[in-house]
Amino acid sequence: MEIREKGAEFLREELRRAQKELKLKDAECERLCRVREQLERELEELTASLFEEAHRMVREANVKQAAAEKRLKEARGKIDMLQAEVTALKTLVITSTPASPNHELHPQLQSPTKAGPRKGHWRPQSSSRALGPTVRPAPGHGLAPDKEGREVDTTLFSEFRAWRAAPTLDKACPFLDRVYREDVGPCLDFTMRELSALVRGAVEDNTLTIEPVVSHMQPGTRAAAECGRTSKCALSGLTSPCRHRIRLGDSESHYYISPSSRARITAVCNFFTYIRYIQQGLVRQDVEPMFWEVMRLRKEMSLAKLGFFPQEG
Repeated sequence: MEIREKGAEFLREELRRAQKELKLKDAECERLCRVREQLERELEELTASLFEEAHRMVREANVKQAAAEKRLKEARGKIDMLQAEVTALKTLVITSTPASPNHELHPQLQSPTKAGPRKGHWRPQSSSRALGPTVRPAPGHGLAPDKEGREVDTTLFSEFRAWRAAPTLDKACPFLDRVYREDVGPCLDFTMRELSALVRGAVEDNTLTIEPVVSHMQPGTRAAAECGRTSKCALSGLTSPCRHRIRLGDSESHYYISPSSRARITAVCNFFTYIRYIQQGLVRQDVEPMFWEVMRLRKEMSLAKLGFFPQEG
């Protein structure tokens, strides 16, 4: 009996020790479970923050890319406009050659009556032009035709000379009123009247942009492949290959136009560009060469509104 009691006591002691070790292990397991849960939460939060940061960086990159593309498009549009203005200015620059001397650069080549006194300081040409144009047709009589068969219309010349004395873009002056009625208005009178009025306002405000449809697209892209397809012109409503589009002011909307509509708009823009140069004092010519340049630009508007325009290569 004594041996049995000692054996039972030993077993109970071992059982208590084992239970105590199990309790310690259970506590350790609970602690490890809590650590694991905490690590999982931190990992989830870290993953979420990384994904959020990645999405934010992607959004910022997309916004910067869109802004850069917009600036690039505006810069290319300004470059195209500046190139067009440079081309126009080249046609206005009077070069001095032995065959065709520049009388403004060489006043000694002028006649004594026109050149005025030569002693002392030379009087600028601007002051002499302010007194009157070089060509003064007699009332009721036109000038004799020149070598090109041109003859000055005294009414048109008088209106232009009066405008040249005080250049303005006010449509109420007789010169611009006539050009608006006879050339600008008919040239910009398209089938789509509402859009035509917007185009006319943008041309007058110098806020209209014309750009090639695929000038900023890579060759071989789908858009580049579709540029040669026919589509409807936004101004005339006719089905035609629209290789250019226009944008009015700061609007993001584009309107595709046919070659004929583009030629009509370009002819009017060339006229306004030239008279703006005159108003700003960039054209240093006598009145008669300016008058014939205006007549040439009016001729371009007349031909364009009748459907005659250079074919694109």
